[in-house]
Amino acid sequence: MTAPTRGSLITAVFGLIFVLANAGSLPAPVAALLQGIAFAVFVAILLTLHRRSARQSAQLRPTGSAFGRSYWVVVAGEAGAIVVGLVALSGPLNAPQAAVAWISLVAGIHFLALAVVWKQPFFHALGAAIATCGAVGLLLAATGGSDAAIAATAGVLPGALLLAASLHASTSDSDSDTAHAPSA
Repeated sequence: MTAPTRGSLITAVFGLIFVLANAGSLPAPVAALLQGIAFAVFVAILLTLHRRSARQSAQLRPTGSAFGRSYWVVVAGEAGAIVVGLVALSGPLNAPQAAVAWISLVAGIHFLALAVVWKQPFFHALGAAIATCGAVGLLLAATGGSDAAIAATAGVLPGALLLAASLHASTSDSDSDTAHAPSA
C-alpha cells in the first residue's frame, strides 16, 4: 500500500469515527441518516482505494513513504496536546462536553503542520476548516451550547470534511494530490 493510499485510508477512518461518534447527539432520524451517509462514503473510499492500489501494484510503482520523522513529530505533538487538553477539560475546567471540540481544534492544527511538512497547500484549507469547527465548538461549550450543537459543529462537520478530503484524494488521478497522508 502506497503512502497516498494509506493516508487516504487513515483520513477516511478518522472521518467515519468523527461522524459515527458524534451524530448520536442529534435527533435519531438525523443521526441515522448522517451515519448511513458517512458509512456509504467510507465504503466508496475503500473500493476506490482498493482499485487504485491494484492499479499501482500492476504498474510496479515505487512505494515511498511520506510517514517519516517529521510526520511522527507532528502526530506525537497532536497526541500530547489532545491528552493534556482532555485531562484539563475533564478535571479542573469541568467541561467534558468540550472534548470533541478540543480534539477537532488540535486535529486542524495537525493538518496545518502537515501542510508545511509535506508542502501540501490543500492541507492549509482542510486544517483551517477543522480548527475553526473546533474553535466554534469550544465557544459553544463555553457559552452553554447544547451537546447536539457542539457535536454537530465540532464532530460531525469535521468528520464530513475528512471523508470529503479522502474521497477527493482517492478518486484523483494524481499521486501527489490533496489528502493523501493525513491522520487525525
